Amino acid sequence: MDLIPAWIEGVLQPVEKLAVHQRGLQHKAVSVFVLAGDRLLIQQRAAGKYHTPNLWANTCCTHPHWDEAHAACAHRRLVDELGIAGLDLRAVGEVRYRADVGVGLTEDEVVAVFVAEAGADLAMTLNPDEVQAVRWVAIDALLREIEQAPEVFTPWLRIYLTKHRTQILGA
Repeated sequence: MDLIPAWIEGVLQPVEKLAVHQRGLQHKAVSVFVLAGDRLLIQQRAAGKYHTPNLWANTCCTHPHWDEAHAACAHRRLVDELGIAGLDLRAVGEVRYRADVGVGLTEDEVVAVFVAEAGADLAMTLNPDEVQAVRWVAIDALLREIEQAPEVFTPWLRIYLTKHRTQILGA
C-alpha cells in the first residue's frame, strides 16, 4: 500500500494514495520541470494510469512517501518515470491547487516545485507503466497548444502554466 502525507482535520497523517484522491483530501506532492533553454520536457502519461491517462503533463510529478524529503522524492521520480539521474534540481517554492481529475477523483495538492536545466540530448529511459511519450516544447508554443486543446493536457499542467508560470519558470 502506497501511503502519502495528507491532512485530515488539520493533522498531517499517512493515507493510502487512492483514498486520498477519492476523498479529495489535501495532500503533499512534488512536481519537476526540466528545461533546455526555453523548451520544457513534457510527458504523455501512460494509458494504464488510474487517472488522466494519455494526457500531457510536466516533466514528472508524484506524491512523496511518508517522511520522504521533497528533493529526494523529485530525484526518485525522475529516475522511476524517465530514467533521468544526476540533474541539479532547484526548489522554486510551493504551489497549491485543487482539480477534478475524472473518474470521481480529486487532486488537492500542496506541491513542492523543482526546476532543472538540461540539454535537449538528455538521455532517458521511459518507464512504460508511467510514461508513453516525451517531447521538448517551447513554452510559448505549449501555451498556444493548451489554449487550443486543453483537454489533452492534465489539469495541473494547465493550472501551473496559467496561474503559476512566473514562479515556476520565471517567464
